[in-house]
Amino acid sequence: MRRSHKVLTYSGNPKPLNAIPKWRSYFVGAAFTAAFMLLAVRAMWVQGIEGDFYRQQGRIRQVRELPLHASRGKILDRTGQPLAMSLATRSLWLDASDPSAAPSEQQLEVIGRLLDRPVVALDKSVRERKSFSYVRRQVDLKLADQVMALGIPGLYEQKDYRRFYPEGNIAANVIGFAGVDGSGQEGIEKAVNGQLEGHDGYRRVLRNGHGQVIQTLGLVAPLDGQDVTLSLDQRVQYAAFKAVREAVQATHARSGSAIVLDAHSGEILAMANWPTYDSNASASRVGMAMRNRAVTDVFEPGSVMKPITIALALQKGVVSPTTIVTTGGGKLRLDGATIHDDKNFGTLTVSGVVQKSSNVGTTKIALLLSPKDMWQNFRRVGLGRIPNAGLPGAVSGTVRPYQHWRRIEQATMSYGYGLSVSLLQLARLYTTFANDGRIVPASIFSRKGQAIRGQQVYSPRVARQVRAMMRSVVSADGTAPLAAVPGYSVAGKTGTAYQWTKTGYDRQQYRASFVGIIPASRPKVVIAVSIDHPKVGSHFGGAVAGPPFVKIATQTMQMLNIPPDEPNGSAQEAVRRPIS
Repeated sequence: MRRSHKVLTYSGNPKPLNAIPKWRSYFVGAAFTAAFMLLAVRAMWVQGIEGDFYRQQGRIRQVRELPLHASRGKILDRTGQPLAMSLATRSLWLDASDPSAAPSEQQLEVIGRLLDRPVVALDKSVRERKSFSYVRRQVDLKLADQVMALGIPGLYEQKDYRRFYPEGNIAANVIGFAGVDGSGQEGIEKAVNGQLEGHDGYRRVLRNGHGQVIQTLGLVAPLDGQDVTLSLDQRVQYAAFKAVREAVQATHARSGSAIVLDAHSGEILAMANWPTYDSNASASRVGMAMRNRAVTDVFEPGSVMKPITIALALQKGVVSPTTIVTTGGGKLRLDGATIHDDKNFGTLTVSGVVQKSSNVGTTKIALLLSPKDMWQNFRRVGLGRIPNAGLPGAVSGTVRPYQHWRRIEQATMSYGYGLSVSLLQLARLYTTFANDGRIVPASIFSRKGQAIRGQQVYSPRVARQVRAMMRSVVSADGTAPLAAVPGYSVAGKTGTAYQWTKTGYDRQQYRASFVGIIPASRPKVVIAVSIDHPKVGSHFGGAVAGPPFVKIATQTMQMLNIPPDEPNGSAQEAVRRPIS
């Protein structure tokens, strides 16, 4: 029997099937086997060895955590009025990780024009395919809605807050400011940042291939910051700020500061500086304008220190208010140096030494005291110590150890030279005379309802005696008649100090100060004013710092509803004992 062969045709050429080489079948089979093995190895690599990496990459592309910013706590004055608050805004950001869902060049130009952002920076984010880059933070809600309504791909928004300061520059040096990230940079914003800032939350979302959010996977709510209540009174703060600004501008001075202190609680009702800056305007936050000079700057105070020396002498019993002091024609030669008065005051009582502000008389009284007693007296009233009032940048000033004092140094320190203080220290030490000899700690935070502990420095009798002496300072015969407040008794002291330079004391540069207690008969507040380097008009403390004191005191009495008082009698008479 004949067998016939099945014939296959390839391109018209008949060729028997059993004539195909076997190696070709083996090759094809091997190729499929190798391909399968490669796919199996790759699958094992992706799902096993590098599984965590690829799962993470998948989550990055599909799952994102969107930050939810916490609202920063408010800063309030003692009456509850806001001094700093957070306003709701939006932050706009760009996701250019997917080129197919990224904005075009024309759309970038629209974004840049509306949000005032450089197109170059936006284009760079697109070219580098960044998955997250801020376009602009703290965008006004109305503008953000306008931009988002354009439906630009890859552009997203999230809730944000912007810090706002209703009083602008009135209390800027005290309040400070917070940065765009909500962190305190200066002032109270920085000092209690941890209490104000709260904690941000986040929203975990699932996105589709076009970057659109299709599901919320989790939510951690933000924890808003706590409010902080200060001791400042917004009304008194404005009065102090306005008075200091006017005084500096009128005298063409370098700068000025004022403090209003509750005489019994130590609460700072006002702390003003000029020049200053606007907390809402970042462009103004430059140079010396940012300094809270009332606590950061120290100076030789001059004659405002004389009541401290007189009080110690009274406490030690070496003088009485009516003890006679001869001033030797207004000059005293001591250790090769000459101490001068402004003029020849002749013979004075101790009260007259304070009223006329006699350097010679104060020196003679101081030399009856030991250097150690004077040094300890300075330290008890807070000199040479940082006042713990809650304000950043506070300084201690300088009081040299008494072991190294010469007699001339003891003399000059008795009337305010050779040591340095801040205005806050000056205001605080005068609470000793307002509190019957007890000094109270100062505070920028509200102490409502708190029991205030102070330190007894002088006896109540001595404190009242010195306060009575200081009342004569604002009389027609004193050094500060321009500091008299109609309807109210005032006890205060002037200070006019030459300023130290590299070549010694410059008698053309002065620091003019006045510290007063009002009402003197029943003290409520201590007001300290200091003007640095007045150039126009008088340079004396009473003439330069007295008028702004009056403006502040008058308005403060009205705002605090403190009724006018009747003038008291003079200081109690005591045994006259001359000092020659």
